[in-house]
Amino acid sequence: MQHREQQIIRVSIIGIITNILLAGFKFVVGYLSNSVAITVDALNNASDVLSSVVTIIGTKLAGRPADKAHPYGHGRIEYLTAEIISAIVLYAGISALIESAKKIFAPVEPEHTAVSLTVVVAGVVVKFILGRYVSRRGRELSSDALKDSGQDALMDSAVSSTTLLGALAFLWLGLNLEAYLGAFISIIIIKAGLEMFRETTSKILGERVESEIAKAIKDSICETEGVFGAYDLILTNYGPDSLMGSVHVEIPDTWRADKIDTVSREITQRVYDKYHVLITAIGVYSRNTGDDEVKTIRSEITRAVMSQEYVLQIHGFYCDVVKKEIRFDIVIDFAAPDTEEVQRRVSESVKALYPDFTIIAQPDSDFSD
Repeated sequence: MQHREQQIIRVSIIGIITNILLAGFKFVVGYLSNSVAITVDALNNASDVLSSVVTIIGTKLAGRPADKAHPYGHGRIEYLTAEIISAIVLYAGISALIESAKKIFAPVEPEHTAVSLTVVVAGVVVKFILGRYVSRRGRELSSDALKDSGQDALMDSAVSSTTLLGALAFLWLGLNLEAYLGAFISIIIIKAGLEMFRETTSKILGERVESEIAKAIKDSICETEGVFGAYDLILTNYGPDSLMGSVHVEIPDTWRADKIDTVSREITQRVYDKYHVLITAIGVYSRNTGDDEVKTIRSEITRAVMSQEYVLQIHGFYCDVVKKEIRFDIVIDFAAPDTEEVQRRVSESVKALYPDFTIIAQPDSDFSD
């Protein structure tokens, strides 16, 4: 964790130094050449400096250890950091749009020189390289703040290319498009800020765990001797490097409490060692192992249940032939317009097959693949 924090801070410092240099050059060149597009570009580079500073502060705060008030740690502060960066980008875009609008109604003729054009070209190249680097490191370090900063830098590179195009249009064709290009740049910045805000908000709300990690964890659990299946995996994200959750396992109905305890501890340790995911609770489904008749009942009911629309899976099946009771869980698609209606149809279809039994069909949500 400490190594990750140091790496994020190092990348952010590189971004700060680079953007300070670019912003300073562009402000000077934009002022001397009366170029609103270059000035707007400089303002955006200045906002990127603030973004990197916020990333550093957020990373340091998120790295604080868990305490009594926050037993799950402070990792989610990184998501709040990404939200702040989104707000900074939005502010820069709106401010730039206002300045561009003023120049549209009160145009000023730009004065481009070889120096100003060289600065713009250098900005395009430097921002492209910086954007690729920061984005790659953001993915490697699972840092939304770095990924947002990297994407912003890549966008700046494309935007600066448009600024260069405006300068060439003025020099070659005499068309003063600076203010309009400045407005165009501003709109792109605003759009990027809104997209960043939406993506980060989605993570704060709680997203579905990635299919690959969910399947890998379940497969790992099923490697345990005697475990027939792993279901209802629910993982909660408490930061980029902090996943906690629960799972149900299907085990033989003959296991004693000490055996279940031993296997539960084995599963928890294996999942943590392989995926750095903390399984805080393991529920148990009991599976019939001593009655061949139940195998036939299970097979028939599975076919009946899976034929119902919106049912994705049946698990946790147990049949008590003495008490005349059948219980199981069904995973219902989020697309189902009425979950209770699906549950009712499932119960009725099973009841039609085994009218003498009490049917307990418990609905589950489609939390993970």
